Amino acid sequence: MTLRIREAPSPNHDARPEGGPVDTLVLHYTGMRNAGEAIQRLRDPAAAVSAHYVVEEDGTVWRLVPEARRAWHAGISHWRGREALNGRSIGIELVNPGHEWGYRPFPALQMAAACDLCLEILARHPILPRDVVAHSDIAPDRKQDPGEFFDWEGLAANGVGLWPEGVAGEDAALPPDGLARAVPLLGAIGYRTDLPPAMLLTAFQRRWRPERVDGLADAGTLARLAAVARLSAGD
Repeated sequence: MTLRIREAPSPNHDARPEGGPVDTLVLHYTGMRNAGEAIQRLRDPAAAVSAHYVVEEDGTVWRLVPEARRAWHAGISHWRGREALNGRSIGIELVNPGHEWGYRPFPALQMAAACDLCLEILARHPILPRDVVAHSDIAPDRKQDPGEFFDWEGLAANGVGLWPEGVAGEDAALPPDGLARAVPLLGAIGYRTDLPPAMLLTAFQRRWRPERVDGLADAGTLARLAAVARLSAGD
């Protein structure tokens, strides 16, 4: 069944680079106290920010910017050697107060609507699973959304993004060469490796090891890193 999408046009967009691909899907949380405030800001010309879609906690989906246009959601960003990702991405904001206003789990209705929306977008654009990313993946020095409560595993089970199945992540032992092993894997997945390793590991853990977000290269995190790197190389 086609997802019902409501319209709430934002003026905050411009033309995409001519001839460039749309090959990245970026998931965010709004980080504001409620949906009304978030949508108002994303439509405010003075704020100069926007996204293509907003998904409310009850599953309501709003389109703010046409996919053919460049929305202003990613900011300074990097993934797999690409920069300035606004020009080549679709941005989805999920309503959630975020870490500043009382971060909480994303309701099932919201995740289901987000999944359906992602699947529709993936059907329209050549976006590989490894290029379905968190805002914190592409800007780990500035962002932490959508955060450790976001159900990436559930999305991947339905065909959106990557998740390493059957990889034990419980081992918290700290190998002496952990950082040396972690950094090349982070780079292979897509992170920019000129940032502090602990910052990158924290972003990775928010995405792929949410039960332990501490920025340490423990054995469980290294196992997940290696598994995600293998999956990324196989796309």
